[in-house]
Amino acid sequence: MNHYDVIVVGGGSAGCGAAVTAARRGFRTLLLEAEGMLGGNSTVSMVNCYEPDIGGNSPVAREICERLGKIPGASGIYSLGRHCCFPDRNFPPFPGGESLIHPGRSYEDTLKRCGTKGFGDPGSREVILRRWNGVVFEPEAWHRVVSAMLEESGCEVRLGAAVTGCRREGDLIRSVTLKDGEELFADFFIDCCGVLVRSAGLPFLTGADPRSRFGEPGARENPGSELNGVTLIFRITRKSVPGIDPLPEGVMAGCDRAEHFPAVSMVQYPNGDFNCNMLPTMNGAEYAAMDEAAAYRECGRRVLLFFHHLQGEYPEFREFRIGRIASKPGVRESMRTVCESMLTEHDVRAGLSGQNHPDMVACADHALDVHGAHAKGGCAELAEPYGIPLRCLIPKGMKNLSVAGRIAGFSSLAASSCRLSRTMISLGEAAARNL
Repeated sequence: MNHYDVIVVGGGSAGCGAAVTAARRGFRTLLLEAEGMLGGNSTVSMVNCYEPDIGGNSPVAREICERLGKIPGASGIYSLGRHCCFPDRNFPPFPGGESLIHPGRSYEDTLKRCGTKGFGDPGSREVILRRWNGVVFEPEAWHRVVSAMLEESGCEVRLGAAVTGCRREGDLIRSVTLKDGEELFADFFIDCCGVLVRSAGLPFLTGADPRSRFGEPGARENPGSELNGVTLIFRITRKSVPGIDPLPEGVMAGCDRAEHFPAVSMVQYPNGDFNCNMLPTMNGAEYAAMDEAAAYRECGRRVLLFFHHLQGEYPEFREFRIGRIASKPGVRESMRTVCESMLTEHDVRAGLSGQNHPDMVACADHALDVHGAHAKGGCAELAEPYGIPLRCLIPKGMKNLSVAGRIAGFSSLAASSCRLSRTMISLGEAAARNL
């Protein structure tokens, strides 16, 4: 049979949340994922560190982490170690922020970010050190855990299944077409990657929004083609003989990147390796202007130069080598669908106490956080969590299509806050609960 109750397109965080929830509700569900692995940014791109976020309260996110916690070495709770913004606890000096496995912390300790004024406020220091904890996990273990959840729920999963288009009739999507030409039909569709929005000709936004669009105080009057920065994650592992690793032929030290090395966030894995997140590797607009292969090669070159720089300037990294570089960059921002309601900076800053939406389906509390050369003022921390309305998941004019994930109805500034993976899982759940 090629007809389903629900087809979910995109097996990242939002797509997996949607597919598990839809199948558990009794719908005959199909999940289509173009990659050979579930998880999207969280696995394929190795952005496998769940930052502190109230979005982690979602049932599916909790269950994933509970199952990971039962597998030896698959996950751990981390907390802040050294940080360049805390000079008195930054010895030897660290080139950014270090997070270490903390056996005394639990999942509950990872569910709140808001309520501080950030690193620059001395009064927030102790709260940050106590509260800003997260979850780090092995990507392959995440894939296995979620695959098992989907199988147990009765959801059919197709990996390596790239959707190339859809058939739209008025305000309904009738079917999707795969790269091999197969046509699949459903009563409801949940788009978690944007391919249906694009192929159906629905309106969407890209880049920074001008202030006139949503009246956001943090938006520029005339923004350029800014996009949130892109990171190519790499993993470092201890080696037997310390030293500075030579650069490959053609990658020269001291070249054009030398004056532009960013800070780095490093999170320790349970086995002692570190997940390394340059902040960022490449500006979003620069990445978008290049073809995918060329952008990946350039990001890879920057990773090698950056780690060579770390080994030269910080002797502790001579004990490590690059063990793995993600197969795809982690993209913080892409397109955003024009939906019945658009979450904006006004919502994010107002918080739950200042919002009036009757259809809240998820919460988030991460800072407004733009990475790249156009970022101004750093992270804007929030006083309280805010809600995301269901209407942000409903494309304008469509009856049987929902969107979830980073492509949902957000302004660019709002997206810089609510883009975290566990919040995306919760949006996928919400889309499936609305069927």
